[in-house]
Amino acid sequence: MPYDDIYLEAQDKMDKAAEVMVNEFKGIRTGRASSGLIEHVRVEYYGAPTQLKAIASISVPDARMLIVKPFDPSSLSNIDKAIQKSDLGLNPQNDGKVLRITIPPLSEDRRKQLVKAIKEITEKAKVAVRNVRRDSNKAADEEKKDSSMTEDENFKLKEEIQKATEQIEKKIDELFDKKSKEIMEV
Repeated sequence: MPYDDIYLEAQDKMDKAAEVMVNEFKGIRTGRASSGLIEHVRVEYYGAPTQLKAIASISVPDARMLIVKPFDPSSLSNIDKAIQKSDLGLNPQNDGKVLRITIPPLSEDRRKQLVKAIKEITEKAKVAVRNVRRDSNKAADEEKKDSSMTEDENFKLKEEIQKATEQIEKKIDELFDKKSKEIMEV
């Protein structure tokens, strides 16, 4: 595997680790309404678990309210049950056509628990990035051993991979800080 391929693959996998973290953050409640909060809830739809965003439109009319309007009105009760069963602590009000979900304010203890949860997600993302660095360095060493990469190229590649690792970890920390501030604001 040539020098550029190893570097580009490492960069791509590191970006994906940060992307996964951001998607997990969307499902964490901040006290403010966001469609990302419920769009990944799995709903039983014609016998198959389906993401809510695939079977309903989700709108945010104000900071404390979500409105879910199913594309198929017969799925309304299944959506209601799925949201209630989710661990989000939300209680939808069903008017027969749409679900109105009021987002209750978070207690101080719950805010601290959520910050701990996003800290764990952040650490998982960093571990994933470090594993990519390790695997890329291993691939670079294999190329050097096979004599398809010089000692200097190997050293330079490892340096670039380390820089990419530091950059993505900095981005991950910034995303964590932003989300924790969002959770802690009243």
